[in-house]
Amino acid sequence: MDRFLTADDLAKTLRRDVREGLTGTPKTLPPKWFYDERGSALFEEITALEEYYPTRREREILTARAPEIAAATGARTLLELGAGSGEKTRLLLDALSGTLRSYVPVDVSGDFLEEAAAGIAADHPGLAVRAVVADYEQHLPLLPGGERRLVAFLGGTIGNMPPAERIGFLGGVRATMGDGDFLLLGADLVKDPGRLVRAYDDAAGVTAEFNRNVLYVINRELDADFDPEAFEHVALWNEAEEWIEMRLRSVRDQRVRVGGLDLEVSFAAGEETRTEISAKFRRERLDAELGAAGMAVAAFWTDPGGDFSLTLARPAD
Repeated sequence: MDRFLTADDLAKTLRRDVREGLTGTPKTLPPKWFYDERGSALFEEITALEEYYPTRREREILTARAPEIAAATGARTLLELGAGSGEKTRLLLDALSGTLRSYVPVDVSGDFLEEAAAGIAADHPGLAVRAVVADYEQHLPLLPGGERRLVAFLGGTIGNMPPAERIGFLGGVRATMGDGDFLLLGADLVKDPGRLVRAYDDAAGVTAEFNRNVLYVINRELDADFDPEAFEHVALWNEAEEWIEMRLRSVRDQRVRVGGLDLEVSFAAGEETRTEISAKFRRERLDAELGAAGMAVAAFWTDPGGDFSLTLARPAD
């Protein structure tokens, strides 16, 4: 396992993000801090909920199209950004078995990544598995190269970035790609707002707990005294931006001390802190943003219901 991200790096980034986010107007917190061990387990639970369709739909597309992806790319290296548990990745690994020589999963959570990578290595004894602990938004130029790489960025995570940041990130990916490389990008699609809101505000309240988990992380890591139950989960559709916003709404006037930052923060009753955006896409936007980043679309697939998409892109001529 390679480590470009240490515990000290994570701690410094958390301190910066929390200070900037809680002193800004309006207040914000980045979604990356949902994902400690508890948060990762809650997200795995979310992916199994009836309301949360993206994981199932992406898996449907991969099941149907993985052989085509393998034939089009002939990839010898699979580099996966934000690898997580790697469950959907196994569909690609099986389809690519005729050409693939190495798998490089990248994630910020070293313990979680090590466990997932070990499982894949055990199931694919002829495959070189080289896990990398890194923040893919910061460390793209440092990630391993390889012959005929397929860079996979699945799960719709691209939607968590604002538009300018997305294009910058995709441009960074393009800068690392050779002529024979491809990008496989998962993106959720625009659909009925009611379905979208339900996907991020499930009846069982799992997403609400996942949203509040960022406060537990800050309490533990930065000696804060948030009362997570004093914040309500909010999910809404922003029609103008075509994205879902998750927020935490203060249920009362309150002051929170963040000891690790020597910071006190006031929250008014009803005040909302944005914790995530999740952009939904149309084909035209995906084509345009990939084009702006210097890539051309080689193939575009959706599930039968048109809920989710996979785009295969390569460096533009």
